[in-house]
Amino acid sequence: MYTTLKEVLKEAELLHMAIGAFNTHNLEMLPAIIKAAVHQKTPVIIQTSCGTANYVGHRNLVAVCRSMAEEYGVDVVLHLDHARDYDEIRKAIDAGYSSVMFDGSSLPLKENILGTKRVVDYARARNVSVEAELGTVGGTEDGIAVSQDDACYTDPEDAVEFVKQTGIDALAVAIGTSHGQYKSKTNISFERLKELQEVVDIPLVIHGGTGVKDEDVKRVIDLGIRKFNVGTELLVGWNRKSRECYDEHRENISNRDNVVPCLDTITEIVERKIHLFKNLDGE
Repeated sequence: MYTTLKEVLKEAELLHMAIGAFNTHNLEMLPAIIKAAVHQKTPVIIQTSCGTANYVGHRNLVAVCRSMAEEYGVDVVLHLDHARDYDEIRKAIDAGYSSVMFDGSSLPLKENILGTKRVVDYARARNVSVEAELGTVGGTEDGIAVSQDDACYTDPEDAVEFVKQTGIDALAVAIGTSHGQYKSKTNISFERLKELQEVVDIPLVIHGGTGVKDEDVKRVIDLGIRKFNVGTELLVGWNRKSRECYDEHRENISNRDNVVPCLDTITEIVERKIHLFKNLDGE
């Protein structure tokens, strides 16, 4: 079923797991991601940046997600990731996205609250979920860079006030992960996450999830993370396999023969991640 972020995170909370949120960078990746969710029998969140949405077409993405959710009987959320512009968010909602993220994390708290509340008011009337971010995750996302020096952890007191004032469905927290980083992170503040879990009563989200060690993934899920974003790992996997196919088959004139192995790579990565996010005991 084509559904909302709020609905799938209810299931995640009941099962003490995280739902994987995977960034598609083109239309070809999308079926490969959903195929993995079908195999793993779990809901899946398809994420796009504003850039990808405008490149592929908002309504094209909505149509494919709706069609595949119905055809394969899997719960699919289509989520606009890291949108800073209100008009971009409205465009996605009006096209049929079932979830959006307003990223006002670079703004002062009061302005972030006001901007987020404006989005919530528009989205809620159309049964669309809203995620927002408090604190700043370092790294580069959709061409916008935040240095590690400028990154800052989410403050628990601010988080309580932010959630209360905005009425969001999920909160992205900054606890030491970084966008666009492929190497393992070792600076996750589990103590800060624990503090946030104790005072925030909505699902928590991790951004910059690529490269986090498996044992750390399980630990943050145990501490309340219910949505786990993966983007860079898919892009790196696709590009690496694409180069490999081209180098091995330079005379191949079939684009499909070169793309299919890339799709298989995406499905393998997503399946592995979803299995990890299930947070099964003893695995």
